[in-house]
Amino acid sequence: MIPFLEGIALGASLIIAIGPQNAFVIQQGILRQHVFLAAFVCTLVDVVLIIVGAAGFGTLIAIIPSLKTYFLWGGILFLMGYGTLSLISSFKDPGDEESLGENESGYSTKINRKSIIITAAGFSLLNPHVYLDTVILLGGLAAQYEIPERNYFAFGAIMASVVWFYGIGYGATLVAPWFESSRGKRILDLVIAMIMFVLAFVLMLNVLD
Repeated sequence: MIPFLEGIALGASLIIAIGPQNAFVIQQGILRQHVFLAAFVCTLVDVVLIIVGAAGFGTLIAIIPSLKTYFLWGGILFLMGYGTLSLISSFKDPGDEESLGENESGYSTKINRKSIIITAAGFSLLNPHVYLDTVILLGGLAAQYEIPERNYFAFGAIMASVVWFYGIGYGATLVAPWFESSRGKRILDLVIAMIMFVLAFVLMLNVLD
């Protein structure tokens, strides 16, 4: 029982922060667009990485420093790209474009779902801190336990991810009415853009350090 609770505590401490994954899921919750799908993809990636870390593969990243650099630059480019798109969107009038919500026609909905999957996966897999925290740190702490205690620890961390991502996604829908106006949507896009630029800048500092 203790390894399970420790897994929950550590998993929660690693994901409860302003990061690209959280910002994206919250954004989809506010927009009420494929909230379940966005949370599911982010949770799925976390689950896979937690299992990989608990299995001991974190040492591979630790002994190959160049992998960290590649992840950092990939994350910087992805965050800058998404931030730029959000910034451009903040200057557009949402009323001039067709909404991409759940009640669209088939073709547009499919494209939107595909973009949600790609974007959520990008935020998850191109975030170097995911590998450093989830795979290396969590994996290292999981290594102190023997089977089956290690499995309980990993399951606790997984439960923290599930509760967190779905919690912030559907929790964000409660404030959705504040962003239904054109001005509200522009403000949301601008805030998301600023978050992405700041996170990209932080990653760039890590590269130059």
